[in-house]
Amino acid sequence: MSFSGTLQTEIAQHVATITFGHPASNSFPGTLLHELTEAIKTLSHFPDVSVVVLQSEGNGAFCAGASFDELLGVTNLVEGTQFFSGFANVLNAMRKCPKLIVGRIQGKAVGGGVGLAAACDYTFATQLSAVKLSELAIGIGPFVIEPAVSRKIGKTAFAEITLTSNDWKSAAWAHEKGLFSQVAETVETMDEALLAFVDNLASFNPEALADLKKVLWEGTENWDSLLYERASISGKLVLSDFTKNALENYKK
Repeated sequence: MSFSGTLQTEIAQHVATITFGHPASNSFPGTLLHELTEAIKTLSHFPDVSVVVLQSEGNGAFCAGASFDELLGVTNLVEGTQFFSGFANVLNAMRKCPKLIVGRIQGKAVGGGVGLAAACDYTFATQLSAVKLSELAIGIGPFVIEPAVSRKIGKTAFAEITLTSNDWKSAAWAHEKGLFSQVAETVETMDEALLAFVDNLASFNPEALADLKKVLWEGTENWDSLLYERASISGKLVLSDFTKNALENYKK
């Protein structure tokens, strides 16, 4: 696997499965964020696809969020804003995609990984799928993904998970708050449930699914500007000495 990670798309029986991977706990450098955005945009125009499954490689972490190496390499506001805009691009592509997106969250999710899960229309997870928003602990904040996370779990739960940035929240907590739709005991039982759900969903009228997707995302039209405004906040904060030191310590 290359340093920039991998991304593959497979289509079968009206279901497209996007699989992303990176050796650093399936984290996202900017190039991989761009590839994911383009993959989702491309599938938006495939008439034979009704449902998209978003998953990561392996049986470990679902997604560790932003690439620490790339964050440490940011030297100016333009670079910082551009990097965090990568997550904004993915979230906007997911909400605009006329296909329903089902998340397979097989393991832990941190930061941007929680944002990806929140931007899915339905999610399957396991008991090992703990979540954490560690951004405050590294000197920034979950500004770009906040609209997606708060849309699912509400501002109160968002504050809880954000302000306890060093603590993991269990899969049961994520299920109770609405981030996860279903939680299974094992990966095997999760995959069985996911396959049955997706097969059934793909049998429905694709026009009805596309219209439903619009209804589910009503009220998010301002994200076209909001998420990029948020990206500039994170882009500024990542330049601070506090954040640089925190990133180095956190990485160790």
